[in-house]
Amino acid sequence: MEVNIKNIFKAFFKIGAILLGGGYVIVPIMKEELVEKRNWLKEEEIYDYLCVSQCLPGIIAVNMSVLTGYKLLKFRGAVIALFAMSLSPFLSIVLIANILSNILNIPFMTGLFWGVNLSVIILIYLTLKEVWKKSIIDVFTYFWFFLILALSLYKISPVILILSSILLGAVIQFIKEKKNV
Repeated sequence: MEVNIKNIFKAFFKIGAILLGGGYVIVPIMKEELVEKRNWLKEEEIYDYLCVSQCLPGIIAVNMSVLTGYKLLKFRGAVIALFAMSLSPFLSIVLIANILSNILNIPFMTGLFWGVNLSVIILIYLTLKEVWKKSIIDVFTYFWFFLILALSLYKISPVILILSSILLGAVIQFIKEKKNV
């Protein structure tokens, strides 16, 4: 089959549409589509691209599609292969999101998610209770907790509050060690 933009797009859109699972799943799919059906690559090239793709940051399947597209039609081939490989999963996610938004309007599902929200609050409370027992141990830790809580109500950045607590903890530990030495 001729190597051109249209055929690269079709091949990688198909691969992206049937690719389920991790990056290694792409090898037999690419082998069938690009080696056996289209005769665009040699089997060894698929394995070479797999090895290189594992060394690069990012998703193995996407890396392999870019390398293959580049081999076939240089930069244009890489861009088309990347776009086509990513398009079908993107469309699937949009479709699933649309279905989910319709499901959320069903009263039973609304009640189900209300129950899930309550469960999450209960889990957070149970975690807070356990952390409280181990962290709030004296007058100073009560004071610090309520000070941080009050500052958070005034919309002070959580990052500043967390970093100041970490710094305070380090200073207190340093002072305790100095007293013991």
